[in-house]
Amino acid sequence: MKVSTPLLGLLLASSTTALAAQADDKTQRLEQLEKQIAELKKEVNANTKSSADLTPKIKIGGAVRFQYSYEDYDDDNKDRGGDFDFDTFRLDVNGSIGDVRVSAQYRWYQYMDVVHHAYAAYDFNENWEGQVGITQVPFGNLNYNSNSFFFSSAYYAGLEDDYDTGLSFIGKYDNHDIRVAYFVNDELGGIDGYVDNKTDRYSYDVVGVRGADEGIWDAPATAMAESNTVNLRYAYKFDNTEVGASVLSGDLEGSTGSLGDHNAYAVHLKSNIGKFGIMAQYTSYEYDLDDNSDSVAVGAYSFHDTIPAEATLYNLNLSYSKDVTFGPITNLTFYNDYNLMTDKSGSYEEDTMMNVTGVAISAGGIYAYVDYIMAKNQPFIGGTMAGDSDETNNRLNINIGYYF
Repeated sequence: MKVSTPLLGLLLASSTTALAAQADDKTQRLEQLEKQIAELKKEVNANTKSSADLTPKIKIGGAVRFQYSYEDYDDDNKDRGGDFDFDTFRLDVNGSIGDVRVSAQYRWYQYMDVVHHAYAAYDFNENWEGQVGITQVPFGNLNYNSNSFFFSSAYYAGLEDDYDTGLSFIGKYDNHDIRVAYFVNDELGGIDGYVDNKTDRYSYDVVGVRGADEGIWDAPATAMAESNTVNLRYAYKFDNTEVGASVLSGDLEGSTGSLGDHNAYAVHLKSNIGKFGIMAQYTSYEYDLDDNSDSVAVGAYSFHDTIPAEATLYNLNLSYSKDVTFGPITNLTFYNDYNLMTDKSGSYEEDTMMNVTGVAISAGGIYAYVDYIMAKNQPFIGGTMAGDSDETNNRLNINIGYYF
């Protein structure tokens, strides 16, 4: 059968158009598949990267320390020419898991082992950081209100380098340092904490009501613990100086309910002028108990002690840092820390005084404190803050540690 030329051209044109349409459709489908594959590859890469970011990046460190002491208030110690003992072994864990930072420290002493701190931290933005766990109480000069190994007298009242369990938020805006914290209880679980000994702890906390017929170092008949404490701290930094104020307020919980409340406030200054350093702080605290007790039982370092329910503390610390080249020694920091506790509650008429003159020595991983302490009614220097002695005791203390 013959087909006319116009009809043949029409058929060929129609076939060519159909084939072109099919080719375009296949090309579009191929492009869509390529895009889908590219998106899947991106998702796989993103998931792979996320998994890598969640790999823990942890650094292990620590320290081992030894201590020599010569105490003029201990006849046996004097007869031996002083004592040289093992002090502490500690293990530090620091690092990150994804965007979350972690930090913990555990310590072993001859007579106890304790958690120092353990928390997780997260940066919400460039200004605010949050911490949850056993973290430092934001109060007074940080991180320490002292230069010496013996801290300031505020430490023995639970107001320096204290660690409790709760939430802490740190905000930094230019020269402003803002800290807000809420602590559910102390680091050992508060009044219901499941621990064998409430005095096995690094930082001082109240552990009981001190009865009138109880000895200064007796275990209290009535247990008590800090609860629901709120801390606020603000500091302003200019040049090399920081000035600030701190306040805290919380409940005192007994086994059957609240036994009172506790409050404290401080104004503080910390400055470095060249190689010279200065720290000053005024602190006032009160344990306002329902039974109007003049003292409270505190616990730390595996023993009980007593402090006035109310007192005022002053401290002034001076230091001078000198870089040296003397064998392995690279720096000497000389200091004098003066502390006074006065205006004690009840019948405690004698003040607590402690003056520490010393030098901190840096030599690679070795760090040593050489302290000469003169004190009256001061814990670990032959006395107690609940004492009424008018005698001054003296102690030479050398603490040597290797930090790794």
